[in-house]
Amino acid sequence: MSSNISINKVCQYCGIEFVAKTTVTKFCSDDCAKRAYKLRLRTEKLEQSTKESEKEISAINLPINTKEFLNINEAGQLLGASRWTIHRLIKKGQLTVTKIGSRTIILRKSIDNLFQARDYEDYFKTKKERR
Repeated sequence: MSSNISINKVCQYCGIEFVAKTTVTKFCSDDCAKRAYKLRLRTEKLEQSTKESEKEISAINLPINTKEFLNINEAGQLLGASRWTIHRLIKKGQLTVTKIGSRTIILRKSIDNLFQARDYEDYFKTKKERR
């Protein structure tokens, strides 16, 4: 069944004006239709990939704030310090740790104890005594 209608339309892919023989035609040629299809598939894959990576990133970042036990790198991220600074705090005895095999586990409470008010009072007293 052929159509006797002629509708002036604009191709959704290349933007060129063309004469369509049906009301549902979107593209000026088969090439434009194929290219638009490939573009649509590509953008869908990119969107899916970005959604997956956002989920992975959020899964990585959120638990550090809620974990009860942290490793050296996570403790450094939480405090905004390097892993060497965390090792120095452990060596000074300011952070208590537990070794499980070769892994060093830090209790979240020991990190919270670093910032108690009495530590700051001791720090300021020693600073005043120096002057």
